[in-house]
Amino acid sequence: MTTNMKGAHILVESLKREGVETVFGIPGGANLPTFDALHRSSLKVILTVHEQGAAHMADGYARATGKVGVCLATSGPGATNLVTGIATAFMDSIPVVAITGQVRTSVIGNDAFQEADTIGITRPVTKHSFLVKDPREMARVVKEAFYIASTGRPGPVLIDLPVDATVNEAEFVYPERVNIRGYRLHAEPEIPRDAIRNVAEAIARSRQPVIYAGAGVLHAGASAELAELARTTRIPGSPHRHRGAV
Repeated sequence: MTTNMKGAHILVESLKREGVETVFGIPGGANLPTFDALHRSSLKVILTVHEQGAAHMADGYARATGKVGVCLATSGPGATNLVTGIATAFMDSIPVVAITGQVRTSVIGNDAFQEADTIGITRPVTKHSFLVKDPREMARVVKEAFYIASTGRPGPVLIDLPVDATVNEAEFVYPERVNIRGYRLHAEPEIPRDAIRNVAEAIARSRQPVIYAGAGVLHAGASAELAELARTTRIPGSPHRHRGAV
């Protein structure tokens, strides 16, 4: 037995399959079908005063939970207002999926009301951008978007949804796995023991070492190891206090 759904409902069900519980955004003409589907779902929708706030909230949610943050905006100015938040997530390697409404596929490129080239505008500040013209592509695109956003070096991915792709129906089949041509994750590099020894010796010779760590430690799940390194080497500490601790 097949299950046909409107594209907006496929989107919402796909988000649920990805473990999404909370989304941030503002409704508008081009994404009203999506918000209608959200209203009928168990997902928590937090309405924001401005789309930029939605993007920053999704960013902050991802930082706090370790999950992919999700924000929504309508077409044109709604979508462009997300750009600052998307760029922030891109610069800081934060996994975010931004979902924007778009004018009907039949009028894309004709300067329709509140049309903007969302894909072109956001391409420099996203890992990847999707334009979904057919609801049959919806589930696959959501699966790929979350995979790209959360793997390798994390970052934002944009899904642009023409309004007809959200109101037309298609069979809902959520893919079990992802196979993206050209997107291959590299195996974890093996660090030579000589390199580790050289770093340890450099720390031991230094006078006032400081640990300068970023979000990569969080992404790698290495917070405990970093704390142990600081305790073992007694960094930061008084000059020479750390000698012999490595």
